[in-house]
Amino acid sequence: MPRPSQLLHPARPPALTRDAATVLLLRDTPGGLEVLMTRRSSSASFVPGAYVFPGGGIDAADACCHALTQRRATQSALALTEAIASIRESFEELGILLARHADGSWATQAEIDAMDRQGDLGAQCAARGLTLAASDMFVLARWITDRDLPKRFDVPFLVARVPPEQMPVADETEQFEPVWVRPGDALARHQAGSFFMIYPTIITLERLHGLATVDAVLQACAVSEEPLWTSCPRTGLLAGREARYMEHESAYGELALVCPDGQIAHALDWQSEQPVALLKNVLRLTAPNPGAMTGPGTNSYLVGDPGTGYIAIDPGPADAEHLGKLWRAAGGDIRLIVCTHSHPDHSPGARPLQALCDTVPPILGLASRATARANSAFVPDRELRDGEVLGLGQNAFAAGAPLQQYSFAAGGPLPQGASSHTLQVIHTPGHAANHICLMLLDDGLLFSGDHILNGSTTVVDPPDGDMSDYLNSLDLLHTACAEHQLKYILPAHGYVIGGPGDEAQAAITRLKAHRLQREARVVAAMQAQPDGTLDDWLALVYADVPQRMWPVAKRSLMAHVARITSLIP
Repeated sequence: MPRPSQLLHPARPPALTRDAATVLLLRDTPGGLEVLMTRRSSSASFVPGAYVFPGGGIDAADACCHALTQRRATQSALALTEAIASIRESFEELGILLARHADGSWATQAEIDAMDRQGDLGAQCAARGLTLAASDMFVLARWITDRDLPKRFDVPFLVARVPPEQMPVADETEQFEPVWVRPGDALARHQAGSFFMIYPTIITLERLHGLATVDAVLQACAVSEEPLWTSCPRTGLLAGREARYMEHESAYGELALVCPDGQIAHALDWQSEQPVALLKNVLRLTAPNPGAMTGPGTNSYLVGDPGTGYIAIDPGPADAEHLGKLWRAAGGDIRLIVCTHSHPDHSPGARPLQALCDTVPPILGLASRATARANSAFVPDRELRDGEVLGLGQNAFAAGAPLQQYSFAAGGPLPQGASSHTLQVIHTPGHAANHICLMLLDDGLLFSGDHILNGSTTVVDPPDGDMSDYLNSLDLLHTACAEHQLKYILPAHGYVIGGPGDEAQAAITRLKAHRLQREARVVAAMQAQPDGTLDDWLALVYADVPQRMWPVAKRSLMAHVARITSLIP
């Protein structure tokens, strides 16, 4: 994990969450699936005036109603309590009661009208021979309120078919204006400004929008007692406005690194005008070379601080304006320049950046191999060794000091006075034969170059790229994340990946699985068309990829075919 001393924002532990439960009451209509929603009081302490699903906090009494509740054998005690709470809340707020008689018939409207909606629900149901129908409810999702809010909840979103003949009537205290609405219509009205909803409600309706019937929803949820998704969103700034992101979205890991306690302070707009601080000792400056192959541009990183000087990672293309900004961001004090590999969007800026510096920093990396394309020629001042450690410390870099003072083999003792910033080299061939990654050991960061990207998979272009090497390097990085507690991956293209748990390792696992799934499609195409050409197989394997990207995809296809062929006895 990043050292607290390097975090940009003071620690601000989020408020503790309160247990609550919500239910989406559903019905089928000739016009499609509808969900029951209601408007919260304009004086409510949480999301006043928003249209929501009925629900609220879990009371101690809810756990006492288990004996009065129908349950599935697979429902846990906690899940049962949550279901009871949502039944009670929908009854109190809207007069909808999910309860059955012994013969399976639902509570009637007359019975509901005779009950006290603020009274003891369990006792009233027992008196009428009613059993709470938790077995008819399934978990759709689990939402945990954003870390930045002072009032937070941990809420399962349950789903159930509304009992026939029951009519919703708002309590006119907490909830008003009950309305049946199709998910798509609710989203359109929100977009038009006439139906205010909060982020979890919006996302939940978006997920429902693709399901046509109540049965389809219930069947999707009945596969497991686990929610289809769980999320505690994070918020950043985009075009000056708050923008929320779920765990699977590309900006989530970056927000977890920069604003771990949910501070809404990090701008996510891609720009090349000024560096972006990720930690106090890590700056990112994105080169002005966006495109199909580079995404928002090549990320150049500076590791260090004004007291130690900086290591520049991937100076990028030979763009004078970009390199000038990189040099100025380091205060002109660049001690080392490291290139993760020799591709033309990564290494050409190394020499001109070096020329800007008064004290000439060595350029480190691995020289391009004979298999590299002509535009990827690169010769460092010195080749790095696999496992080598590069350190920056307060007293480690006197002007003109020999390289041995700040470059030392892995496992050896750290130099006296060092190291406040420690990078270790991992040789990771695959995308390119001379590719390396760098671990910032002090703060649990992995600079992944082009081996791991955010938002896309990297191209493996034979003969310099090798698919077997690429997959083996993924395994190496997965192991390194576990051994060195690397929690965040800083790619050469795209936002930071990772989180405080095992998110970085999970991202690597998903990436490898994606590659192997693609390879399985290659095998299937080769078997279906044994006499086919690469172009024949390309149309089958990459049918899900826009055709404008097929020339690039063909390179990775070649790498897969070469690997498959090499594995055949």
